[in-house]
Amino acid sequence: MTLKQRTEVFGNVEKVVPKKIFAPAFDATKWKALVDANRQRILEADSVETFESEVQKLIAELKISHTAFFHRSFLKIPPNYAIGATFQAYGANGNSSWMFQDVHEGGPAYLSNMRPGDLLLEIEGMPVAPPEMPAFRMGGFSNVTIERLTGERVPLPLGIPMPKSKWHPIVRPTLVSWYKPEPGVGVLKAAGFPGQVGIDVAREISEAIANLQDCARLVVDLRGNPGGGAGGLRLMGFFTPGKLPVGYSLSRTRVAKGYKREELPRFDKIPSRKIALIPLLFRFALGDKSILMVTEGLGPQPFHGRIALLVNQHTASAGETITGFAKENKLATIVGTKTAGQVLGGTGFKMGHGFVLRLPVVSFRTWAGNNLEGTGTIPDHPVDLSREALRDGRDNQLDEAIRVAKRL
Repeated sequence: MTLKQRTEVFGNVEKVVPKKIFAPAFDATKWKALVDANRQRILEADSVETFESEVQKLIAELKISHTAFFHRSFLKIPPNYAIGATFQAYGANGNSSWMFQDVHEGGPAYLSNMRPGDLLLEIEGMPVAPPEMPAFRMGGFSNVTIERLTGERVPLPLGIPMPKSKWHPIVRPTLVSWYKPEPGVGVLKAAGFPGQVGIDVAREISEAIANLQDCARLVVDLRGNPGGGAGGLRLMGFFTPGKLPVGYSLSRTRVAKGYKREELPRFDKIPSRKIALIPLLFRFALGDKSILMVTEGLGPQPFHGRIALLVNQHTASAGETITGFAKENKLATIVGTKTAGQVLGGTGFKMGHGFVLRLPVVSFRTWAGNNLEGTGTIPDHPVDLSREALRDGRDNQLDEAIRVAKRL
């Protein structure tokens, strides 16, 4: 990159952030100070990769969710988006390593035979360790070294496809899966809710529930779910028989003009066919993004009142909307660890020369007026994932969720 190109892109970032971002925690004075303090260092970063990394570090200083800066060659993408896996720090023998926590079925990490409890030691021969989170390039192979639960060190090739969306680079794993660990108990896992409306994932959720109709107790596993679009409304619809307000999103423009939450555009039904997306596009996507969400009214279910919702620190966005809704309305018992506290709605902006800046443009509040951004949801039954339990072939968090569901 030339200095002229870097100056142009960074100038765009500097102007667009205060103009477009909408987040309660944003401080324009702090942003200006951060830009001034880091300008010279950032403009000296003469490679695309280094420039991308330095600007991303600056954006991260805002400590606001749904922010990202990346080049469309997708050089450094967080693991939950790039490989369908999350990590937690794990200390062993006086050292700290990144332990695979959520490894979503069908994702690149899963297909490369990586599993929860494995430790990530190296990427392309370079050691990786906390606190710097590993990042991966999409569209190619990375050579990684992991340590199995047995202690064996294993080199593995990790293939990562190119993302389908240039605005929101994410690899799609198996979205919905289900099984019955014992008679009368069902487990439904949702790994994400891609798509603005989420017709496909909503259909998969309905199919899973149809196969769990003989279950009087249900565990919903949202661990590692980074969120997405409105598809999570289908899952909330199976938590309660009738139509119940979930919450509402607000744009900067709507807040400035004033509003009554009851009069916001109402989204209470995910269409079954994609032809129905056209009127929704005109109603929601092309106008103000302030929306009132209401459950679909899917009728009584055999597991109502006996739902355990399993979450962790990587449960975010639409996953947190579901968690907050369930807890606020006492529709499920929450098990696991505190959620991420990231519920803003983001969109991408072109910065020039192949760079994209992603910023939050809408906030979200539950129907009771609670703001989950920066706070998250605290479980009713806190339990950390144990590598020792994984070594014994047990998922102790899932075991606890099943126990909780059976006691309800």
